[in-house]
Amino acid sequence: MKMIRTITVLAFLITFGLFTGCIIDQNNKIATDITVSNQDPLPSWNEGKTKNNIIAYVEQITDKNSTDFIPVQDRIATFDNDGNLWSEQPAYFQLFFAIDRVKSMESEHPEWQNEQPFKAVLENDMEELAKQGEHGLLKLVMATHAGNTTEVFKTDVQNWIQNSKHPTKNVRYDELVYQPMLELLEYLRANEFKTYVVSGGGVDFMRAFVTEIYGIPEEQIIGSRIKTAFDYNNGNPVIKRMPELDYIDDKDGKPLAIQKIIGKKPVISSGNSDGDLQMMQWTASNSYKSLMLYLHHTDADREWAYDRDSHIGKLDKGLDQALKDGWTVIDMKNDWALIYPFEKNSSAKKN
Repeated sequence: MKMIRTITVLAFLITFGLFTGCIIDQNNKIATDITVSNQDPLPSWNEGKTKNNIIAYVEQITDKNSTDFIPVQDRIATFDNDGNLWSEQPAYFQLFFAIDRVKSMESEHPEWQNEQPFKAVLENDMEELAKQGEHGLLKLVMATHAGNTTEVFKTDVQNWIQNSKHPTKNVRYDELVYQPMLELLEYLRANEFKTYVVSGGGVDFMRAFVTEIYGIPEEQIIGSRIKTAFDYNNGNPVIKRMPELDYIDDKDGKPLAIQKIIGKKPVISSGNSDGDLQMMQWTASNSYKSLMLYLHHTDADREWAYDRDSHIGKLDKGLDQALKDGWTVIDMKNDWALIYPFEKNSSAKKN
């Protein structure tokens, strides 16, 4: 267990930090299935303080007669991805992608059978992989995320999402999105908010599939990135992905990226870890009335329970400031009637 935790910590440093309600349609794709109701815009949220805080805030800042009214152009909401819009245990999903990519590329690289950290991956030796440390994981990520074009990488990610399953939940990774957060995204957009993903995950990894899931355009997805280069390619231009990190969108990197790309402070920010704290602090400093949402993983039965001592999604300093400053803390176990979209579908079939 200690070795697994070491791997996930290092993966966070190297693997780029690393919905609306949904149903699976006949083509096994995620399809939107949310109707915003005047009576209950957040049907998967239990009644209580958290849900009331969110709805009261939105109603207040969209009321033109309110002193807290926020013009449409300034209604910016930013959301962390891993552990906030979808699960992140027992390791960041992008690390699972890298491991699966090594296995799928094995025939092209026979030398990997005797070369670390690839040998450890091919032999499912997580203890040895942990021993490779940061350098080994960087080597792993660059071999699976670089040396190709943006289009090829996008296709690789999409194929993986469509054909891979989570090791313990035994469902596709894109089924492990949070139904209540999907509803929140839709509710905010119905009230003319512009929603962004601001995550430590790789930006091209996320852009390959999350637009369809979250309803957030690719240009509104901000994440960590590797360096790229333009190649005219004899009249068929491509963007090549280079084996070198360019930007880590985590901690203080988040407000910096928000300012550089969005150019405005958010009025709503949502995250689940200390890696989101600076984004929360930046949002809280807005001259407009702001709403900071910290998702606290408290449900060991339906999802996972972790916070201050976790090696993934550690929530320690952020939780302290949230409690001190009165930010809204979402208690997953008590505030969410269900967690994943397939729970909704299973419940409907039983009825």
